[in-house]
Amino acid sequence: MSFNDPIAETLTKIRNAAKAKHRFVDMLLSKARLQVLEILKQQGFIENFLVDRSKHRMRVFLKYRARKPVIQGLKRVSKPSLRKYVSWTNIPKVLNGIGIAILSTSQGVMDGEQARRKKVGGEVWCFVW
Repeated sequence: MSFNDPIAETLTKIRNAAKAKHRFVDMLLSKARLQVLEILKQQGFIENFLVDRSKHRMRVFLKYRARKPVIQGLKRVSKPSLRKYVSWTNIPKVLNGIGIAILSTSQGVMDGEQARRKKVGGEVWCFVW
């Protein structure tokens, strides 16, 4: 089953798999999901992800430390019904820098720190900590 909001679906699947202590989770392939997963991998929140373009699927491998998931929380900020845009000076810090904000900017999808360094604002997709 697919939702109208692929980012929310991705976050929900990762959250549920982490709570159930699954090693991996499968989901449909989309560009937005791929960009979010790339940022989560760069920031060390997930181990890896594999893309099977022929089946239009992705497999995300979750990361654990001392049997606890690295991802403690995920929150969707901007929704299809209510978009949340910020300038580069107002990009929120998640838990005083422990977590990350993922933004869609005019220069692509990036985390909050990258957007601050490049001085670009955009739509805040989600918070991860």
